[in-house]
Amino acid sequence: MQKSLLALAVLGAFAGAAQAQSSVTIYGIVDTGVVYQSKVSTGTGTTGSKFGLNSGIVQGSRIGFKGVEDLGGGLSAVFQLETGFSNDTGALQGSDASTSSNLFRRKSVVGLAGGFGSVLLGRQTDYADTISAYTSVNDFGGWTGNVGHNLDRLEGTRTNNSISYTTSNLGGFTGNLIYGFGETAGQTSAGQAFGAGLKYDNGPLGLGMNYYQSKANGTSTYSADTSLIPSSSSTASVNTLAANAGKTAFKGFNLVASYQFGPARVYGNWSRVKQDLNTQANLTSISVGSLSTLTNRTLARAKQADVFELGTAYSLSPSLKLLGAVDRTNAQFDGVSGKGKLTQFSLGTDYWLSKRTDLYAFLAYTKATDMVNTGVSDSTGVDGNQGSVAVGIRHKF
Repeated sequence: MQKSLLALAVLGAFAGAAQAQSSVTIYGIVDTGVVYQSKVSTGTGTTGSKFGLNSGIVQGSRIGFKGVEDLGGGLSAVFQLETGFSNDTGALQGSDASTSSNLFRRKSVVGLAGGFGSVLLGRQTDYADTISAYTSVNDFGGWTGNVGHNLDRLEGTRTNNSISYTTSNLGGFTGNLIYGFGETAGQTSAGQAFGAGLKYDNGPLGLGMNYYQSKANGTSTYSADTSLIPSSSSTASVNTLAANAGKTAFKGFNLVASYQFGPARVYGNWSRVKQDLNTQANLTSISVGSLSTLTNRTLARAKQADVFELGTAYSLSPSLKLLGAVDRTNAQFDGVSGKGKLTQFSLGTDYWLSKRTDLYAFLAYTKATDMVNTGVSDSTGVDGNQGSVAVGIRHKF
């Protein structure tokens, strides 16, 4: 109740400000659809089909406020606050337990902008989110995220306590730097993050690259995904992996390209992710049939992953697009031999009823070999394949 009252109070305050100041804008997206998935893990060692009404299939449902004040001399003060919600339930949406109650978890920044570019302070995404416009994220959104784009940050991962600088457009080039403060007394590097990105726009050609690195804060842990273990089974041991504060935990590099050939946009990209927990090898030992080799082979636990993508968006008319993409991730894991492979084939169509409202329909076939199949929305709990279908509507305001 307190969270609801707080949210209503904040929304009411900003609504009043929007009426009083023309420089403040209220905007948002409501995206919801029906999703079918085959072979979803039941948590009891079996799988079954699942139908659901999902929010944020292409883009996360959200409401935001942004504004600008002219300070004179070409300098402006800017801010942006953005919260996510689940349209199917009306609840505030969080990417994990630590952010599920954050009102403005999607973005919370304030800064200055001018001919030099912009400087923003707060909670924000790094430049991988910007250059994702040259990938399947631009058309399929979160539909291709679980195959690798969630891991390589192209889906838009936030950095708390951060300051970023983005240049103005210089002959088609735009650059970005971001630094996240670890805020740990006596150890500056603990929880620290930094990144650098660059993009180039020239007519039909779009190119982008980004590097991001973060360090452990001493509290981050990886452990066995016990949700994949049948409740009737026993585990020999479940050992948690604790990261050493100040040591590198994540390194990610993205290289993307897109070109518009008449009505068709063709794109390709590659990302490499390394996750070094800097721990003593101490993986979970589980003896539950095939799960004994798969429990630790979830994409989030890969020590190295290479994500590849090829795709196209073809405009049959100004209102109708046909979409297609192939995503592939090759992953390596600590403590287990061989590589895991995750592949998804996606087809779709997107029809705009107006400039703000569109209808979409997506198909996907996701196959995993020697690793857990993450599925489009829900994991299968084992390797193998999964089919998925989504039909939805998105409205922007």
